[in-house]
Parts: sequence; C-alpha cells; structure tokens
Amino acid sequence: MRGRGLILATGIPLHLSIKAKTLYIRQDLQYSERLAERKIFTKPLMKQNPYDLIKGKINVTQPSLPDLEEYIKYLRERWESRWLTNNGKFNHELEQKLADFLGVRYISLFANGTLALMSALQALKIKGEVITTPFSFVATSNALWWNSIEPVFADISPHNFNLDPAKIEVAITEKTTAIMPVHVYGTPCDHEGIKTIADKYGLKIIYDAAHAFGVEVSGNSVLNWGDLSVLSFHATKSFNTIEGGAIISHDPEMKQRVDYLKNFGFADEETVVAPGINAKMNELQAAYGLLQIKEFKNNLGKRKKISEQYKMMLGGIKGIKLLQVPDIVNYNYSYFPIFVNDQFPLSRNDLYLQLKENNIYGRRYFYPLISDFKPFRHLPSAKKENLPVASKVANEVICLPIFPDLKSNELSKVCEIIHKLSK
Repeated sequence: MRGRGLILATGIPLHLSIKAKTLYIRQDLQYSERLAERKIFTKPLMKQNPYDLIKGKINVTQPSLPDLEEYIKYLRERWESRWLTNNGKFNHELEQKLADFLGVRYISLFANGTLALMSALQALKIKGEVITTPFSFVATSNALWWNSIEPVFADISPHNFNLDPAKIEVAITEKTTAIMPVHVYGTPCDHEGIKTIADKYGLKIIYDAAHAFGVEVSGNSVLNWGDLSVLSFHATKSFNTIEGGAIISHDPEMKQRVDYLKNFGFADEETVVAPGINAKMNELQAAYGLLQIKEFKNNLGKRKKISEQYKMMLGGIKGIKLLQVPDIVNYNYSYFPIFVNDQFPLSRNDLYLQLKENNIYGRRYFYPLISDFKPFRHLPSAKKENLPVASKVANEVICLPIFPDLKSNELSKVCEIIHKLSK
C-alpha cells in the first residue's frame, strides 16, 4: 500500500495541530463506544483521558528511524551549503548507492511513489487502456486516471494474489497499450507469463513494485523486470525516505527522459523537451535515505524473525491461511497477511474489530478493491463477477503488525488473541 502522509507511531497524522489530534483521538474513542453499545466486544470500555488511548497501541507498521545525531550531521552539511533540492549531492549519492544495493542499472529518485508511477506512464507514452489489478493500493489506478488512461481490471491468482496471466490475455482489446502488475506484499509476479503475453501483443510492462524493495528471485532483482519498475519509499515501507519513490530504468536514454520529466521537462536552462512536472526528491529526504540503507539488512533480519514467529504461532489454526513465499525468493518481510476463511469461528471483519478493540491495529490490505471505489466502479471490468478471486481475497485478508521494533510480548499478544478467538 502506498499510504500518503507521515503518521506518528500512534497512528495519528503528524501534520495535525494539537487540537485536531485531540479530536482525532476522541473520534476513535467514540467509535469504540458505539461498538461496545452494539455488544460486539466483551472487553469493558472505561472512560479515560483520550491521550491514554495511545498507550499500548500496536499499529500495523511503524517507521524505522535512523540515528538522530547522525541525521543532524547530514542536515548541518545541507544547512551550510544551502543546497536543499534540485539534484543535489545527497540525491546523486543515494541514487548510486541504491543502484548498487538493489542490483539495478539506473534509478531516478522521486518525491513520492505516486508521482513516480504517473511519470513512468508518461515516459513510455502510454495511452488508451492498461490492464492492472484491482487488489492494490488505489494509487496504482489513480496514476492511470491522471494520465487519462482507462484501467482494465483483471483477476488475480489465488496463490500469490498478483495478476493472473491467463486473465490478462482475455482482457486485451485494440486499445490496450500496457500491463501494470503489482508485486503484492512483495511476492513476485509471474513475470515469464506476463512477459510472454506482452511480447505476443506488443505491450509495455510497468511494474508497481511499491512493496518489493530488495526482493530477488534466484538472486536477481525483480526490479529488472519489465520496461520500468516503480518503488515507494513512504514511511510505512521497509526502506523509507519519509516520503519518496523511484523509477528503475534499464538504459541511459530512458533514465535521461525520466529525469527530464520529474524536473518540469528541462534539459537545460533554455530547453524544455516535454511537459514535465515537479517530482524531485529533496536533499533532506535523500540524506534520510542514505542512513536508512545502512540499517536495512539489520532491520530485514528483525522482520524475518518476526515473520517466522508468526508462522510458528499461527500455523495450523483452522480457518487461517498464511502467505506462502516460494523458496527461490529472497523476501523483504514487509507485510504479514493472514486470510480468514469460513472455517474460522468469526468473520474477517469481526476478527479485525476484536483485534482493534484490544489495541491491535491491523489493516485490511486491500479492502475494498480499487474496482469498488466510486471513480472506478462504473468500468465494465470492475464487475464483481469479473473478479471472483480478488473479491474473495479482499474479504478475507488482515495484515498483522510487523516492523523491526515490534516487541515479543506484543507479537505474543496478537497471536494469543487470535488463538483464543479460534476456539
């Protein structure tokens, strides 16, 4: 999910004023009171100071932060240089370090992942219709809409929850120009199947790889697939620059075009080669990213350990299905989704609300489907009968809390509640 806007560890948007934050918390309290009135929960609700609700809250994710003193050193350098944006030193340095770290040839940094998606479509001059998944964060289809492209939704595989190549082919029309798959939860798409179809019909492939930072198949980065791949570096991601994103390209000509587009289309002071936008990453974000790279492998190890603990503690519960990642995949453990089917005593929504009542804030990624949102539900491809697998999965999924600083007692609490409710 490519979320927008930095949040506190409590889940409260950072940009809100103190008054607005208080209102935000009070609304959360009122919501819990309404649920209690409906007798959905057995836990007694006590009147309390709204700020007490913050204590003990376990969010689905929490940003990994670099050492503050180290970050201040980088900030001091930028203060002294007064070069804060426009292709500065840290921007160049981060692009090179990321290219080396990820095993890709060319990377262009962006202010956020949505602007990167929009620019990728422009870079390839995509028009008409693009086949994509309804099971993603809404930014995937929003980027198409902003480029006056019609998203055509195809169903997903019940195994990896990514676009099903067999469903792609039947959705192709004379207006189809590209395919935009998403590596959902960081599990790789069936690239060979998608590429075979794209080659057969002369279509471009743009991968929304917002979840796939560092993911490899048999030692090779999935970011090297397709014509372009797009990353998100939002604060919720396993690698973040607070807000940010990137486009991975495979030749210097395409990188140059992408770099023109993110800087108003300027080639030099007097030449605009295309109607670009302002999508540049600033130096403060880039500095943050340089420190994040240093901690990524350490944080990855922590995420892997948490994922393994979840599997050990939740495996075998009747009615709970876990994500299966192939052995050939070097995974990034960004998400831990569970899928609640009709063999579990509670519905997915009831389990979700019970967890929430116990201060465990999982997320139903991705519910509703993009195809169910008002801007897209009128499309012929958005009909539920066209998307049976995606509709089923969207009604079963809960992503459980996973982040490097998740405490063992917090993880145990999550699992204990699910176990208790399974009986």
